[in-house]
Amino acid sequence: MVSPRVRGFLFDMDGVLYRGRQPLPGARAMLETLTRHHVPFALVTNNSTRTPRQYARLLAEMDMPVPEARIVTSSVAVASYLRARLRPGSPILLIGEPPFRRVLERAGFVVTWDDRAKAVVVGLDRQLTYQKLAKALAALGRGARFVASNPDPVLPTDDGLLPGAGSILAALRYATERTPVIIGKPRPTLLREAMARAGLRRHETAMVGDQISTDIAAGRAAGLYTILVLTGVSAAGGPRRGQLRPDLTVRDLRELRRWYARR
Repeated sequence: MVSPRVRGFLFDMDGVLYRGRQPLPGARAMLETLTRHHVPFALVTNNSTRTPRQYARLLAEMDMPVPEARIVTSSVAVASYLRARLRPGSPILLIGEPPFRRVLERAGFVVTWDDRAKAVVVGLDRQLTYQKLAKALAALGRGARFVASNPDPVLPTDDGLLPGAGSILAALRYATERTPVIIGKPRPTLLREAMARAGLRRHETAMVGDQISTDIAAGRAAGLYTILVLTGVSAAGGPRRGQLRPDLTVRDLRELRRWYARR
């Protein structure tokens, strides 16, 4: 793709802006430059285990202040998706953690385990039980909507890989033979939600990420200019043969900042 007139950015966070609790090279300067010049941007993540407010606090601790309104998690996008389809106060059965529950409740839904659930929402739940799966299965059997935050099969941690939200999702898909609506990357819904909140249009937005299978795939699905940074999952190098190719590959956000300044 020919480089477009990029007017704004969507950034993945972990592996792009920071790793663990350490800012990555150029992250602070990139965000400061965009803020100073009033360039619209938003931060997007599949992770539903923190609220935007919690992410804003985490970033502030790393000296990267970002307003809560600029942070769009998969749980926020799920809530927006459901608000467009269910009445206020509708009961939701959630397989997910307390931050996800808070986002849904702030959106006006009632999180419940009873038989009234109008939707089953699945995210990462590190306290998953057989009983939770059984309740979700029953609600889906009664015709509840089936919505998932993201399909990530594993969760990278300092101690290695753990089962991700997609692993939980796979159990319910197999048991019900139903296909869920997936909101997070690599589907484009999360990015479209973030663009709407940032006031950006497809042809003027760049998606910046460190994972080809999620960030770059989602950006391509949303019709965005895609930029791969080699500071996270793809740190060993760019795309391998057969992989989706980004429109631009940079070593880190220092190089991206220089690229943007030349435009």
